[in-house]
Amino acid sequence: MSLETEIIDVRTQNPPGASSGDADNGVTAAIISGLSKPAHQRTLPTLLLYTETGLRIYDELTTKATEYYLFGAEEAILMKHGDEIIQAMHSRGCVAGESVVELGAGQVIPPSFPLPFSFADIAVELSLRKTSHILLALSKLVNEKHLTPPITYYALDLEKPELERTLSELAASDVGRELQGKVTTKGMWGTYDGGLNFIQEGGLHGREVAVSQIFTSEELASKSHRDMSPVSYRGSESAGTQSSENDQDSDAMTSPSTPDMPQTPLHIMFLGSSLGNFVRADGDNFLRGLPLRPGSGDTLLLGLDHDNDSEEIELAYNDSLGITRKFILQGLKAAGAALGDENLFEEDKWDYVGKYNKEQRRHEGYYVSKVDQTIRLPSGEQVEFSADELINVEYSYKFNDRDAFTLFTNANLRPIQRWMDPTSRYSLWLLERPPFTFPLLTSRDENALSSTFSVPSIPEWETMWSTWDMITMGMISPDMLYEKPIDLRHICLFYLGHIPTFLDIHLSRLLDEPHTEPEHFKIIFERGIDPNVDNPTQCHAHSEVPQNKEDWPTLSSLLDFKSRVRQRLLEVYCNIASGKLKMTRKVGRVLFMTWEHEAFHTETLLYMLLRTVGQGTLHPSGFTPPPWSSLADGWDNAPLPPSPTFKLGPETITLGHDDLESEDASTLAENHEFGWDNEHPRRQVDVGEFRIEWRPVSNGDFYEYYKAGGSEKVALPKSWCVVDNEVCVLTMYGPVPMKIAHLWPVMTTYDDLSTYAIVKGGRLPTEPELRLFMDKFECGYEGGANIGFRNWHPVPATTGTAGEGGKGHNGGVWEWTSTVFDNYEGFEPSKLYPGFSQDFFDQQHQVVIGGSFATVPRQANRRSLRNYYQHNYPYAWIGARVAYDV
Repeated sequence: MSLETEIIDVRTQNPPGASSGDADNGVTAAIISGLSKPAHQRTLPTLLLYTETGLRIYDELTTKATEYYLFGAEEAILMKHGDEIIQAMHSRGCVAGESVVELGAGQVIPPSFPLPFSFADIAVELSLRKTSHILLALSKLVNEKHLTPPITYYALDLEKPELERTLSELAASDVGRELQGKVTTKGMWGTYDGGLNFIQEGGLHGREVAVSQIFTSEELASKSHRDMSPVSYRGSESAGTQSSENDQDSDAMTSPSTPDMPQTPLHIMFLGSSLGNFVRADGDNFLRGLPLRPGSGDTLLLGLDHDNDSEEIELAYNDSLGITRKFILQGLKAAGAALGDENLFEEDKWDYVGKYNKEQRRHEGYYVSKVDQTIRLPSGEQVEFSADELINVEYSYKFNDRDAFTLFTNANLRPIQRWMDPTSRYSLWLLERPPFTFPLLTSRDENALSSTFSVPSIPEWETMWSTWDMITMGMISPDMLYEKPIDLRHICLFYLGHIPTFLDIHLSRLLDEPHTEPEHFKIIFERGIDPNVDNPTQCHAHSEVPQNKEDWPTLSSLLDFKSRVRQRLLEVYCNIASGKLKMTRKVGRVLFMTWEHEAFHTETLLYMLLRTVGQGTLHPSGFTPPPWSSLADGWDNAPLPPSPTFKLGPETITLGHDDLESEDASTLAENHEFGWDNEHPRRQVDVGEFRIEWRPVSNGDFYEYYKAGGSEKVALPKSWCVVDNEVCVLTMYGPVPMKIAHLWPVMTTYDDLSTYAIVKGGRLPTEPELRLFMDKFECGYEGGANIGFRNWHPVPATTGTAGEGGKGHNGGVWEWTSTVFDNYEGFEPSKLYPGFSQDFFDQQHQVVIGGSFATVPRQANRRSLRNYYQHNYPYAWIGARVAYDV
């Protein structure tokens, strides 16, 4: 086999008439621009550091400087978890023709490399040191050698000679021989932009071609395969693939069904904490621009350095051997060479200064002028430097959890899994671009009509519609439409009509216009049911629905109706923008209320569908299925709070907000915070001293109690099921064993969780007590809370650890309080929706606050929001934590 390496030139092409000197991808222009800035604001591009000489010095840094922990930490992750990473990356299956592209591959030559196969003791001089772990793991995906290897790995880098050398050495090594017939290795010569443009323009041949499925090994091939492929939302004629509820092993490599327009996956790797060289906003933009197709199975493996101890970070960038200094200073030769004189910056007149900016969470690298000096640029312009003047050449941003989740959300990315090194100083994140993401509450669309909790913007409506359509048209099989997953609710088809009908009714009332045809839909679909759990004949006023299947409207008629009602809503926004419709607080309230109504019902429909996963309910399409075993290993090793409880109070807190409907004629709607009637008015409440658990009651806690005699006092939670005599936890991907989900918060009734709390010597907290705890310790959506479909299942809670001062999240559930949902001083029922709250002042409902993994951020983060459920209602996604009197 030939060891000749293919290198693809992806450098930015010169425009017609440009000189050959312009082929440096703008480096010369960036140098001149940076040096032309005012004194003490000057910069040089970081790209200068990564010359052939610089890369060789970087090799030395990573192998000799023990203080430089970043490289070793990332390598430790890849050595230990390489196979897991690749399996998680390919949880939909390995498709022939797929591409793996590493941005800035980095050339490193270690003294030895331990091979994880039979001749592991053989040491080998090998390039692409860290990446070799990934390449070997990729080779294991392919059972047999092929004439045309099914996977192609592309190393993108700036230096062609280094690419040729390292890839040739790789091909000649024992690792390279393992890749033969399985993984082809190629180079891309150019910048990030050049490589990404090449991909975006279809340069990776075969991405649009359907080819055969390749499986990893006999062991993986023997596992059950589920249909997890992204599919177009089906019409009424199409059917989805069902999977058995007894099929528990979601770690299987999955054979995707063949969609109408198949595309081979793209997996991008951006390692080495290279993203830290971008300023934060540019990092957001860079990741947002990656050619990852929503819901496609494309992934990104991203390395991020943590916001570690300041002294530790400064040592990493100023090692005792002086290698970092040598690495930085060689960049001056590169700058001079780009300007036509390698010695333009005289070596003895410059030095290196590095410092950690704790407030910005970034390390800053500078050249410092040791004397007053003058440099002449090619243009003839002279640049004067004073002694001690700093020129910035590198920023290396560090990321706490809030930084990371803010970055991902702004870039429309969803974390699939995270791996940390043994010292918890560095993370590798596997991410995907899902079919929809909810934006951060602090970064709403600039064309929005309102502030965070006011009138929803058109993009917010579009995100909500994408969510609703994916669930209703992508997760409900046709035969499920006329079924009741929960007897206490209507058939699934009802909700497909209820959402647009509710919107249409309130638009007609607001605008004093006729209803959208067919008008009789308002009779069937106006209001759903919430009957008494113990006596379902007792129920508030609701719509009378057809009793026979043939009497219901057809799905196609409902979809057509939905489309026309949505268009009607968009016309309202157009009329507001044009001034045809005056924006009053009443208009804003209708828009707010109908948007949140759809959000509430999204969650209701999902916890109904959970009952029939694998028996009519399909898995979430376009989202990578969880690699359960690998995730559980990380969860089981996560740090725990130093103590189980925390003492709070006495304290006075504020509940609710001011939101008078009697003031809805006001045109001051832009920054008004809307809410439901039970959120008004703002009121002060005294909270006494108490202790409260850092974490909600977990599945494991409740299971141990249940096994130890609790089964005589509490019911098996409806969020659990029994498969082959084993208790499992239900998810939208099917049941998972208790050992996977034992740290998740348990979801069950108020009655049973109250019983559990009493047995533990405590009680469930009141609404003010729980509100006080959440105010102090909930990290919110920006901080990584498991809300807004970041996952389609709960995860372990994270509150109580020292790193963020105790801040974290509860794992993704609502939480019960001991406060009965009832009338209170100052309550005024809504005029637009008078039955929303007061119909349920029946002493049967408890206040719940927070939000689940399927609660939209606008609701979960609005601290005045109060939800409510019957104390013995077993289906909603609600947990609880135990409080104790002091």
